[in-house]
Amino acid sequence: MPHHDARIPIDGQVLQGPRSPEPVDVAPPRVWDEGLAAVLPPTSRLLSLYADATWAEGPTWWAAESSLVFSDVIGRRTLAWREDGSIVTVRDRSDFANGNTMDAAGRLVQAEHGRRAISRTDGDGTRVLVDAFEGKPLNSPNDLVVASDGAIWFTDPTYGISDPKEGYPADPALDHTSVYRWTEAEGLRRMIDLDAPNGLAFSRDESVLYVAESRADGLPRIVGCAWNGERLGAPVTVATVDAGIPDGLAVDSRGWLWISSEAGVVIVDDGGRRLGVIPTPHVVSNCTFDADEKRLFITGDSDLWMVELA
Repeated sequence: MPHHDARIPIDGQVLQGPRSPEPVDVAPPRVWDEGLAAVLPPTSRLLSLYADATWAEGPTWWAAESSLVFSDVIGRRTLAWREDGSIVTVRDRSDFANGNTMDAAGRLVQAEHGRRAISRTDGDGTRVLVDAFEGKPLNSPNDLVVASDGAIWFTDPTYGISDPKEGYPADPALDHTSVYRWTEAEGLRRMIDLDAPNGLAFSRDESVLYVAESRADGLPRIVGCAWNGERLGAPVTVATVDAGIPDGLAVDSRGWLWISSEAGVVIVDDGGRRLGVIPTPHVVSNCTFDADEKRLFITGDSDLWMVELA
C-alpha cells in the first residue's frame, strides 16, 4: 500500500499575533437547568479570539496541533487559532470551504462550495474525494462529520451556488437537497432528502443523526434521524430556535445539543428540553468543543468566540 503522510501542511501566513481572549460586551449565559449550571457557571463569559474574518464557519478541534481550525468561507481561506492566541492560514485558497472535520488519521476533511465537493488534505496535498451523485454535480456541500467507521456524512444544500459571495453561481443539477454518506469502498450513498440540510452531528453512540433544516421560509428546525447501521429513519423534530435559523451544531458527551441561531447558542437535551442559551452580539454559524470539552468555540459573521466551561 502507498504511504500517505497524514500531517496537514500549514500555509502559515500570520493574520494575528499572539493575544489574550478579550471579553465581549454581551449578556451572560442564561441557564434554566441545574445540570447545565454545573457546566456553564454564572461567571462564564463570551470571549473574543478573532474578529477579522469575512464569514467564519466550520470550527473543528485539531488535536495534533492543539489548535482550532475554522473557515473564512467568503474570504476563501481555512484558518487556525493557536493556544497563544495567534491566527494563521492553513489553506489559502480554500475553494470556498465551509465545514471542516478531522478523520481518525488526523487528515483535514472539508466541504467545499467552490468545487462542489468533499476534499481531504494531508501531507501529500489536497484531493477531491467526491463531487458528483449519479454523474451530476453536487449542489454545494456544507457541513460534514466523520463517523467512527470512517464514513464521511455531509449535507448538500444550494447556498454555495445561489449566493455569489459563497461560491460560483449555478443552477442545481440535482432536484433534491440531501444528506449523503461516502466511503472509499462503497462510494456515495444518498441517505435522506431534507429541506435545506445544513449542520449535522451524531449522538455519541451514533444511533441518531441530527441535522439542521435551515430554509427560513420553511420550518427551520433540528431533526433527529435514527441510524441502525444501514438506513436512516424518518426525521423527527428535536428542537427549534427562537431567532433566525439553526445552522451548525455540536453534541457533547452528555448527549446535549449546542445549536447555533441568530441570537446565540441554544442548548437542549436529547429530548429537546431547553437548558439554556449563550447570547452573542449577532448571528452564530456554528460551534464545537476542544478535546476535553472545557471550551466551546463559536463562529459567526466576522468573529471567532470562546466560552470556558467547568
